[in-house]
Amino acid sequence: MAELGKKASLRINRKTDFGFYLDGGSLGEILMPKRYITPDMKPGDEVEVFVFLDGEERLVATTEAPIAQVGEFGFMKVSKVEKMGAFLQWGVSKELLVPFSEQRVKMEEGKSYLVFVYVDKLTDRVAASMKLEKFFSKEQPVYQIGQEVSVLIWVQTDLGYKVIVDGKFLGMLYKNEVFKKLTTGMSLMAYVKKLRDDGKIDLALEKPGFARVNPHEQKLLELLQKSGGFLPYGDKTDPEVIYKVFGMSKKMYKQLIGALFKQKRITIAPEGIRLVG
Repeated sequence: MAELGKKASLRINRKTDFGFYLDGGSLGEILMPKRYITPDMKPGDEVEVFVFLDGEERLVATTEAPIAQVGEFGFMKVSKVEKMGAFLQWGVSKELLVPFSEQRVKMEEGKSYLVFVYVDKLTDRVAASMKLEKFFSKEQPVYQIGQEVSVLIWVQTDLGYKVIVDGKFLGMLYKNEVFKKLTTGMSLMAYVKKLRDDGKIDLALEKPGFARVNPHEQKLLELLQKSGGFLPYGDKTDPEVIYKVFGMSKKMYKQLIGALFKQKRITIAPEGIRLVG
């Protein structure tokens, strides 16, 4: 079924000089202009399209893929600023408007911003907003501790990074647990640390507990062997050095060497770790 501002699989009803008319269900027939038609398409086929309003406010379908559809967050670049607001490069032929009333800060041409795509109830047009808080899900998130989730980096704060979890919830990555550069609009995977009573989610880039430690044991033992049985990384080593060398936080490194120590495969000294045998 076709919906404004969303992707859909629609059947080709008929061909005209202008292109194909698709079965849009309750929206009626929707034109897919001939510039999007490929030689293998024919009436009766189903095609994957995106439905939006063209410059004359007519429903049209395109095989182009938007950066984000209605109901999604996306990181987009401002192509121009006019009296109505800022226009974003959306990934389709028509640009996406962010009205001045939906801007947290004055948007500037050439810069990129994280926005939410929605249908304006007053105009029935697709628009975007920088005021992301009002679009987060009101549901209480249901996750298991340690569960892997997708996150979209929103903004850096004094505590760390606000992120959007699975396109629905607000989460936080704390700066003392982040050892690589993160920027607005970056997508990556993270792990649930805590579900807070206010509906927000505390996250980590490494899986909590020992579940993520074991896969690193062999790598550390191989590094020890290659270095003659000793590595100069201990309690006093800077966390950023640990991350650069081993690709993990200092906390996870200490858990790892603690596990290997209990297995009697290494010894631990203030100046570093040494292979046993």
